[in-house]
Amino acid sequence: MRALIQRVEEASVEVDDKIVSQIDSGLLIFIGFHKDDKKSNIDYLINKIINLRIFSDDNDKMNLSIKDNSKSVLIVSQFTLYGDVKKGRRPSFIDSLDPKLANEFYIEFVNSMKKEIKNVQTGIFQAKMKVHLINDGPVTFIIDSKD
Repeated sequence: MRALIQRVEEASVEVDDKIVSQIDSGLLIFIGFHKDDKKSNIDYLINKIINLRIFSDDNDKMNLSIKDNSKSVLIVSQFTLYGDVKKGRRPSFIDSLDPKLANEFYIEFVNSMKKEIKNVQTGIFQAKMKVHLINDGPVTFIIDSKD
């Protein structure tokens, strides 16, 4: 399980020329699932993300987590996080989880996040999405559940 996390001033997801979700200040989380992932990895990743101190305090130090403030989360499924580009010129996605199982993982990930964070928005699984964002910082991290 891999998450690419971006601290944003705002973010939104557009599908078929319509905004389907949007947030103000918070985290944009791109989440991808590996073919060997277990659902038990979700708890680890959620805990890591919600307690990661990447928001500035009054002294402009990264000392606050998303739980320490009233910020929002936008979660977007992203199977390309497991794209392998080591060989050839076209990415291979053989390490990505089967889409049916990945959707189950995605739903569970979103529901687990909603238990921790008040405002959680999502993209649409397997939709062709346009993701708009204003990165705050920029601050971007990659978290792998196997680390």
